[in-house]
Amino acid sequence: EKEFTKLIDSANAPIFGVDTQGFVNVWNQCAMQLVGYSTEEVMGKNFVKEFISDEYKIAVQLVFDQALEGRETANFEFPLMTKAGVRIYVLLNATTRRDDQGNVIGVVGIGQDITGRRAQEREYTRLIDTANAPIFGVDTEGLVNVWNQCAMRLVGYCTNEVMGHSLVKEFITDDYKTAVQAVLDRALQGAETENFEFPLITKSGMHIEVLLNATARRDEQGCIIGVVGIGQDITARLAQENEYTKLIDTANAPIFGVDTQGKVNVWNQCAMQLVGYSSEDVMGKHLVQEFITDEYKAAVQSVLDQALCGEETANFEFPLITKGGVRLYVLLNATTRRNDRGNIIGMVGIGQDITGRLAQEREYSRLINTANAPIFGVDTQGRVNVWNQCAMRLVGYSADEVMGCSLVQEFITDDFKIAVQTVLDRALRGEETENFDFPLITKGGSRIEILLNATTRRDEQGNIIGVVGIGQDITARLAQERGYSKLIDSANAPIFGVDTQGRVNVWNQCAMRLVGYTIDEVMGKNLVQEFVTKEYRAAVRAVLHKALRGKETANFEFPLMTKSGFRIEVLLNATTRRGEQGNVIGVVG
Repeated sequence: EKEFTKLIDSANAPIFGVDTQGFVNVWNQCAMQLVGYSTEEVMGKNFVKEFISDEYKIAVQLVFDQALEGRETANFEFPLMTKAGVRIYVLLNATTRRDDQGNVIGVVGIGQDITGRRAQEREYTRLIDTANAPIFGVDTEGLVNVWNQCAMRLVGYCTNEVMGHSLVKEFITDDYKTAVQAVLDRALQGAETENFEFPLITKSGMHIEVLLNATARRDEQGCIIGVVGIGQDITARLAQENEYTKLIDTANAPIFGVDTQGKVNVWNQCAMQLVGYSSEDVMGKHLVQEFITDEYKAAVQSVLDQALCGEETANFEFPLITKGGVRLYVLLNATTRRNDRGNIIGMVGIGQDITGRLAQEREYSRLINTANAPIFGVDTQGRVNVWNQCAMRLVGYSADEVMGCSLVQEFITDDFKIAVQTVLDRALRGEETENFDFPLITKGGSRIEILLNATTRRDEQGNIIGVVGIGQDITARLAQERGYSKLIDSANAPIFGVDTQGRVNVWNQCAMRLVGYTIDEVMGKNLVQEFVTKEYRAAVRAVLHKALRGKETANFEFPLMTKSGFRIEVLLNATTRRGEQGNVIGVVG
């Protein structure tokens, strides 16, 4: 007994005892520390009357009376008032105390201070009740025992209306009763469920969609005592997803998706129309293995793998084989697909059928390559990326010899490098140039003259990607023009010319000798105003104007004033002068 008394006195749990009259006869050190009363202060005092608050007197007395009748009580909660007036909560196991003959001689209570735990539970309860997610709980019978404010607002039922009611039978739609019951049953067996979607019926009869995490609820001994469900209202999100699904399905671009295994899980109507396979034909099938040509399998798989690692790809070209066996080309933007938590769950590809465009591009390439004019192109760095057959024949370099080389640095004479580079730079800013004359050096070292139209080259989005030059070999023409100029200059008749503004631009040697003015003195001057006598100015101007309209004049007489002031009479044939396109560019007399 001394050993037992010592163990009781030094135990780290409060232990007290009362006799059959309810007077304290056991009070260990832990009870002293907890309540603040010494053994002398409590011994022989009526435990219930002096240390239990009024609202618990009857309940505690009942526990003692039952123990005195041999009926013990476990886990009974009640408050004690400390000597300092603080209310503490004790979890009590009340055990019948007997003498050697088995006669009941009192009650021993082994307690546990649960004041801190109760405060924590109240805090948890408050957090649950004020959480901004719907939280509910059921006991092992499926009856509701937790229902927070968010659940109230969401579903419309207050706590009093749901507590003690069967969650599944009264608040779940018939088509989901079995599934929800299975989730609760699994949780009651310790198997928790994440992200389970199910509908709830609101008080007003509306269906709302809830995403549920169902967790087993356990007591202090680890025994399962129910299920707590933390939900999320996904009604609006599902509506939005349905809208997105509808938009994807009716989009006028082929859209498909694969999961992390590369199996098709999205296939819109445009994809169906384009490829010929229905959703049922492709869903769950491996995109690469079953629908991509062998030579592109590795490349397409690489694009999918990159997207599944978060690296998206834009403007990837690859072929698809239609159900009818036709090969078509798709330009693909491969986008990583993620769930609500940002986890990668697959890839979505938005495509564009470029079969027709590629055929057209090939046709354009063929036309450019076979055109009877030299055509070349450069990228934004000035490197050659277009070089047609006519350019090859003209300059002597094959496509392989020029592709990727700098046009200006390697094929333009030094005296024209700056001018040609300026034309290319302007075209790369969107300013195109017509009829620019420049020389090219052939492979054989000859100098040829090119008349160039430099055009800005743009991609489908309108971005400038280079310059295309359509040329004309004017080497022979320039030689011919120089021959004509020589003949005109050395003719034994005075020949002059004016532009469309009447300014002198041709003045041969015979004209110089006749009138006395050198080329430098007349070029750019107005012929009529400065070299024709006043009384003939109107008549000569009329002849020039008629020629500028295409009406030529023969044997027109008019006087010219020489440099020395003499008047000489000239018999004039006024001929319209035209450019290569037949447009009037002046008059030759």
